[in-house]
Amino acid sequence: MTDSGTSSAARAWLGRLGLCLLLAWSGVAGAADVASVRKSLLKGDYAEVIQVAGPAVASGAADAEWHRLLIEAQLATGKYAEAATAMAVALAQDNASLQLRWLSREVAFANGRPEEAAQRVEEIYRLFRARSYNSARSPADIVVFGRTAVLMGSDPKDVLEKVYAVAQKADPKLRDVYLARGELALSKHDFALAAKVFDEGLKAVPDDPELHFGRALAYANGDREAASESLSAVLKLNPRHVPALLQLVDNTIDGEDYAGANKKIDDILAINPHQSEAWAYRAVAAHLRNDITAEAEARAAALRFWPNNPKVDHLIGKKLSEKYRFAEGATYQRRAREFDPTFLPASAQLASDLLRLGEEEDGWKLAQAVHEKDEYDVEAFNLVTLRDTMAKYTALRTDDFVVRMHSREAEIYGPRVLALLTKAKKILTAKYGVELARPTYIEIFADQRDFAVRTFGLPDVAGFLGVCFGRVVTANSPAATGGHAVNWESVLWHEFCHAVTLQLTRNKMPRWLSEGISVYEERQADRAWGMRLNPRYREMIVKDDLVPVAKLSGAFLAPKSPQHLQFYYLESAMVVEHIVYHHGIDKLRAVLRDLATGTPINAALEKNVAPMDKLEKEFAAYAKKQADELAPGMDWTKPEGVLTLSGDANPLQAEINKIEEKSAKASDNNYWSLAQQARKQVEEQKWADAKKTLTRLVELYPTAKGGDTAYRSLAKVLRMLGATEAERATLATWCALDDEATDGYLRLMELAAEAKDWPTVTRNAERYLAVNPLVAPPWRFLAQAAAASGDTAAGVAAWRTLIRLDPPDPAEAHFQLARLLKEQGHFAEARRHVLLALEEAPRYRDALRLLLELSKAADTTALPVAPKSYVAHP
Repeated sequence: MTDSGTSSAARAWLGRLGLCLLLAWSGVAGAADVASVRKSLLKGDYAEVIQVAGPAVASGAADAEWHRLLIEAQLATGKYAEAATAMAVALAQDNASLQLRWLSREVAFANGRPEEAAQRVEEIYRLFRARSYNSARSPADIVVFGRTAVLMGSDPKDVLEKVYAVAQKADPKLRDVYLARGELALSKHDFALAAKVFDEGLKAVPDDPELHFGRALAYANGDREAASESLSAVLKLNPRHVPALLQLVDNTIDGEDYAGANKKIDDILAINPHQSEAWAYRAVAAHLRNDITAEAEARAAALRFWPNNPKVDHLIGKKLSEKYRFAEGATYQRRAREFDPTFLPASAQLASDLLRLGEEEDGWKLAQAVHEKDEYDVEAFNLVTLRDTMAKYTALRTDDFVVRMHSREAEIYGPRVLALLTKAKKILTAKYGVELARPTYIEIFADQRDFAVRTFGLPDVAGFLGVCFGRVVTANSPAATGGHAVNWESVLWHEFCHAVTLQLTRNKMPRWLSEGISVYEERQADRAWGMRLNPRYREMIVKDDLVPVAKLSGAFLAPKSPQHLQFYYLESAMVVEHIVYHHGIDKLRAVLRDLATGTPINAALEKNVAPMDKLEKEFAAYAKKQADELAPGMDWTKPEGVLTLSGDANPLQAEINKIEEKSAKASDNNYWSLAQQARKQVEEQKWADAKKTLTRLVELYPTAKGGDTAYRSLAKVLRMLGATEAERATLATWCALDDEATDGYLRLMELAAEAKDWPTVTRNAERYLAVNPLVAPPWRFLAQAAAASGDTAAGVAAWRTLIRLDPPDPAEAHFQLARLLKEQGHFAEARRHVLLALEEAPRYRDALRLLLELSKAADTTALPVAPKSYVAHP
């Protein structure tokens, strides 16, 4: 009896032990299976995940992680109803899982139930803060709470420092915390912080496709190479990663390859036939192809499961605005706001659209509202801050233009801006037969960061001189170019030409054609303006770097180097030049008119110019001919040891420095050899030899400008040799060719003034002012030439401007202005300026004598100080 009882107890104990071991083993095995299936999910094996996780969930013994795997795979493949059913089962089994509840929010959105999604957020918040839950806060749950707190309006900085930091400290390898931190930074347009977070995350959790994708988004607006690298990494790890595939669609639309974009969309819909963003992109592509029916059908498909989803219209509108269709983009943002007035991305994009359409009052008001709702949104903050800066700008107004500039700059060269724009409008609108909406808004920024914020929303976007949105042009002033010589007149002409062609085509033109016409028209306006074929670009044509016309817009997005990007501007202008020279300006105008009706560019070209295959062949031959005709007597063969040109700031010098000594033995007509010889001769101060070599260079290549020109060195050599007349002749040739040769203009003014050649002084002062009107020398020479030529009004204007520039000798400036004002009969003002001169130099005898003359003058009535053709409004 005792033995029998003992035996039964032992058997029972062993049974319980076996069950515990079995359960323990099952738990370990289950954990291993979960980890394996999670890897399959990250690899994009969604069908496999459903096949494995489905039965595990159906058994009723699965934990929350199995439920999450099943539901995530169902969402990824568009099985939204099934995901909702699975979520109901999961929450019934584990009502306390924060991670399940967070996922249930995505399920609710996918099924068009935003109210339920909002309810889930509140439930998570209450559950996390409940005392009964305090003892079981895992790092992953803390991340979920942080995401929830952000949605409920908590301070993002507090969430980062007091929530996510705690989770990361508890588990430094938790991918969720890096994803949450990075996504928060992206949502606030803080791309620098986002990049830092995702880089940090990939060190802790290498080869995670979601972290790589976040990194791609963080670098998309800055380091395109890094962004592309990360996007490739995502698709290598998961070829079915839908967000990454959507980004490829986005890039393909940017390149105006709408057929290619639709093929990529097909690939996404094969994974998830209901993917709303894919359908939204299809609507974008249809809109840009002018297919209204397909656009409506795609939008309807995008809204099938959630009819009031604001993200759909926001995405469509945002993409249209990126294609410069701001009016259409604004319409879509208004639709998004009708679906959900609290959806801030739509309000922020609408504010940007309105500002680019010239609807400034509503645009700034909406930007302020966005900032008040989200103080941490970097773009909204930047815009509101910029508005305060621009409120201090001066507005110069005519019937056709509103020009906003820094007040000091407006006084100095504002009238010149208006004169240039008025001339451009008269010429270009007549040439292209267009009536522009009035006025055109021109905003010139004295700080490059302000220009970048107004143009791109972010202050750290460099490399642009100006941008045109249609009726609104933004540009850097000479003060914002970092000391680099940039002809602001040619920049404004270029950008205003965009205003003409964009309005003519209703913003329906490809980038290459828009840029090509603007560069072409620069060169038509002034032979020294615009890009020109040079040794680097010649080499690129010869080596078949020409991009087919049909692919030019895409080339702008992914250039091989900065030099290639610049080359695409030139190539685009050469295409326009070819069309005008060989088919006529009427054909170009006809293309633009057809684009306005929605005709695709290739169809417009085929209808009005030539079939695309014929046009491609014609243009390739034309470009090769232009390359061959660049300095035809020059030998362009590179001596051994010369490397391919780079995108350095001074590529020619970089090349020359690599030429070996033996290149000196090359042909007497060899460009590289002559350039190397000249450089060495100048360095060694062998002026006579240098003169001979440089003279040969300019004889063979007389049209060189910029860093390629030999004129600058030849002028220096002639000056050292005392050959003043030859120096002056060389400077005259060079300055007529180069629109940014300020050192040449200055020296030529000095020589011409000595020779009392006042027309030459005036001409080169004007050239200098087209580059930098914010320095004293050109104004001083202009004043001197005006006085010598008897042009009192021009002299008064020049001396007034010079005084505003704080000249080194203010006494002389005030005296000279007073003297000219006296000649005009403005005695009171003349007296004021002569007193200012004496205040600076009390013993200035000429000023004392002038004061005495003014005191004896009978008429002391001051006439208007500065007659102007514009009205200034602070």
